[in-house]
Amino acid sequence: MSLFRDDGVVLRTQKLGEADRIITLLTRGHGRVRAVARGVRRTKSKFGARLEPFSHVDVQFFARGGELVGRGLPLCTQSETIAAYGGGIVTDYARYTAGTAMLETAERFTDHEGEPAVQQYLLLVGGAAHAGRGRARPAPGPRRLPVALACRQRLRAQLRRLREVRDARPQPVLLGRRRRRGVR
Repeated sequence: MSLFRDDGVVLRTQKLGEADRIITLLTRGHGRVRAVARGVRRTKSKFGARLEPFSHVDVQFFARGGELVGRGLPLCTQSETIAAYGGGIVTDYARYTAGTAMLETAERFTDHEGEPAVQQYLLLVGGAAHAGRGRARPAPGPRRLPVALACRQRLRAQLRRLREVRDARPQPVLLGRRRRRGVR
């Protein structure tokens, strides 16, 4: 049994039972984390509104097995708001679509839960901050979603580099035999 504390951005929330939620966060030190927040959906909840998408929060987790990834989901025991970007994003449709594209991209490009993804985290925080404090009227035409496109392109480039490093392991050399075409 252990406690973990990390700051992260809420990517997604899912209903669980009558008063609970499963939250998915992209954290600085632990990567993508799914956790249960108990009592969040009650009307008298103290930290329910803090765990909404586009929120940058400092969260404390309680994990039974000492790991954030395992058989059961960790519990979110405490959360403090660092910055709430949702208010500025949900008022404009273009910013909302750009923001949800950033959140979905960040969730899909983190391969495994529990692995640190600091570059993706910093990119997402910067993109959410930029989208949250955007202009009252977005620019007309195709320049309405540059933040989401830039975020997606940078994440794709990082993913390509990670795959190149992973696939760059030395290949076995066949001595005395030639490899046939189509046979591996």
